[in-house]
Amino acid sequence: MTAPSGNVEALWRRAVFSPVPVRNAFEVTVERLAQSIRLGVLVDGSRLPPERELADTLGVSRETLREAIRALREAGLAESRRGRGGGTFVVGPRVRSPRRTASGQAALRETLEDTLDLRRVVEPGAAALAARRTLTAGDRSSLRRYLEDATEAPPKRRRLADSRLHMAIAAVGGSPSVTALVGDVQLRMDELLRAIPVLRTNIAHSDAQHAAIVQSILAGDSERARGEMEDHVDGTAALLRGFLK
Repeated sequence: MTAPSGNVEALWRRAVFSPVPVRNAFEVTVERLAQSIRLGVLVDGSRLPPERELADTLGVSRETLREAIRALREAGLAESRRGRGGGTFVVGPRVRSPRRTASGQAALRETLEDTLDLRRVVEPGAAALAARRTLTAGDRSSLRRYLEDATEAPPKRRRLADSRLHMAIAAVGGSPSVTALVGDVQLRMDELLRAIPVLRTNIAHSDAQHAAIVQSILAGDSERARGEMEDHVDGTAALLRGFLK
């Protein structure tokens, strides 16, 4: 892949390397860097800008940037080289997942935005609905149990436990129709999330967001529950767009 030239390159860089929002800083940084590689703003074999410069440009801490670059390495989009002339270098996307054909990957990308749009509408509303409802002792106990399970689940059970928590949030809202929609969203999300790397930093961030969502619901604060869920789904969406779009 050749690099864009002249004004085109300047416009691409301005779009990709604009300051990152404070919320979901890690996920959005991964999204920006991954998309810059997939779009050819950063070409195969090129060296990433110096850490301090890139962190300042994106408006994130150097620790957040390091975690994002580590995620790129885990995804096979960057590699570190030691010695004179070393640093972090771009690896252009050229290896397909062995579990999917090219047509399967294309179909997955086509469903991405539709799924993310549906989730952005449904799940924050489900959280707000749950917070407005008068919860029974059993409801409260269930939410705490599913939260604990999602937080402590081993890697192989992590995705299932995550989905069960989201389904529990929908269920305590008391609407079978909303719960069914969240179930559909979670099935779609499962397929998408299995197509990207599991990132430790994102898991820790997701755990904290889950706790904030459940706390808001238990406190009966519907607006905060909606806002916390919006932040959560936006963070996941940033990662998916970065790796799949």
